[in-house]
Amino acid sequence: MRKIAVIGACGQIGTELVLALRKEHGAENVLATDIRENCPEMLNNGPYLHMDVLDRQTVEGLFKSGEYEQVYLLAAMLSATAEKKPHFAWKLNMESLFTILDLAKDGHIKKIFWPSSIAVFGPNSPKIDTPQHSVLEPTTVYGISKLAGEKWCLYYNQQFGVDVRSIRYPGLISYKSAPGGGTTDYAIEIFHSAKRNEAFVSFLDQNQTLPMMYMDDAIRATLELMEAPSDKIKVRTSYNLRGCSFSPKEITSEIQNFIPSFKTIYKPDFRQKIASSWPNSIDDSYAKNDWNWENKIDLKDIVKTMLENV
Repeated sequence: MRKIAVIGACGQIGTELVLALRKEHGAENVLATDIRENCPEMLNNGPYLHMDVLDRQTVEGLFKSGEYEQVYLLAAMLSATAEKKPHFAWKLNMESLFTILDLAKDGHIKKIFWPSSIAVFGPNSPKIDTPQHSVLEPTTVYGISKLAGEKWCLYYNQQFGVDVRSIRYPGLISYKSAPGGGTTDYAIEIFHSAKRNEAFVSFLDQNQTLPMMYMDDAIRATLELMEAPSDKIKVRTSYNLRGCSFSPKEITSEIQNFIPSFKTIYKPDFRQKIASSWPNSIDDSYAKNDWNWENKIDLKDIVKTMLENV
């Protein structure tokens, strides 16, 4: 079989996606690549390549071989980190996408997955059950790059027939890999504080509700989207994806059901402004109708699993 490559494989999503793909397709058929010199120990069961996605010549050399049928392009600078390095964030997030889209346009790659985010929404988007087609006025570098990327994905699909697919991920929660500098990362860090019997200092307001999702559901959604027949994929910008929505206060309360002495202290910083521009909940009816998406893991399940495994 032709092979699969995951670029940005050492990140929060990439690590677990590589493992899921290797389980399904065979470890030898899924290449993990990242800018890190050495891959995480958990990815040692298959091939790894140290590669800078901004080195276009090297990337083109890899994929012009025709060996790789699918590419999952996960390399990116996330919301909170991108605000500190806006020019580099734009360069990384956009140039990497152009390189892969151009390779697909020229026939070297058959299918692309590229993640978008709820960061494409802004303060004028509806907050509750934000629809698939909505006001998109992002206020962060990350959100601007994701919105631009969505439009380029649509363009390459319409103009050149590139089969590129995307999901607007909500905040993602996992114990298997470290968060990557996003505004929703508090919902991972809070469990580490709880297990250390420490008070958690939240950089978000106690009532800031955001859409979140457990990583297992996010990985399953990604694989289901990529396996769906091309004619079922009606949205060629990026699909809304709904998990469960909660605030720091609500997740704290749920943790207290297991650790009654646990407390959260609220000291909002610059990330609160980012979070307040995003939706409280998402309408994912297009994903449900087009490729039968269904979320399975709720807040109670997330808290129980994280406290058992962190």
